[in-house]
Amino acid sequence: MGIFDFLTSTKKPKPGTPVLGADEVRQRILEVNRPTAPFQIIDGTAEGVDLIAEWKIVDAQWYEIFAKAGLKQVFRIYMKLDPDNHQVRASDREYKVEWSAGVPSLSLSASAFKGQKQSVEFGTAYAFTEELEFGQVYKYRFSTAEMKKPIQQAVTECGWTYKGVAFGKL
Repeated sequence: MGIFDFLTSTKKPKPGTPVLGADEVRQRILEVNRPTAPFQIIDGTAEGVDLIAEWKIVDAQWYEIFAKAGLKQVFRIYMKLDPDNHQVRASDREYKVEWSAGVPSLSLSASAFKGQKQSVEFGTAYAFTEELEFGQVYKYRFSTAEMKKPIQQAVTECGWTYKGVAFGKL
């Protein structure tokens, strides 16, 4: 482990892990997707990368939860596969969220962030429930690690390194 690996979210495979091809690595990362997760991994070709992991903030099933949480900033992980070095190079980008009538719209913040980010958003709310009893109506916790860890695990299990890029070219 390099001295700055912790700061850059870099994860290396265990010694002796067989190195798989780029297509298999891409497929394994996409398999991290699951209906119950608050994030999704999508094709990133339109934005000049291989894959993008993002909160499901515009998904009808999730945006009400994000809106109640009052999230003002969300982030995406942009990933590029580097088959020559057996690396998935990843850069985090933060976006400002504006809510209009309960519907989210993403816009790049004037104080944009690019690099590596670790953050946790959490909260809870109490009110009268449908049964007219006072109780917890929602509780949430969104952590960047919830998105990063399964991707890092998928990458390292393929014998590749998840290389967090804070500066320089993705």
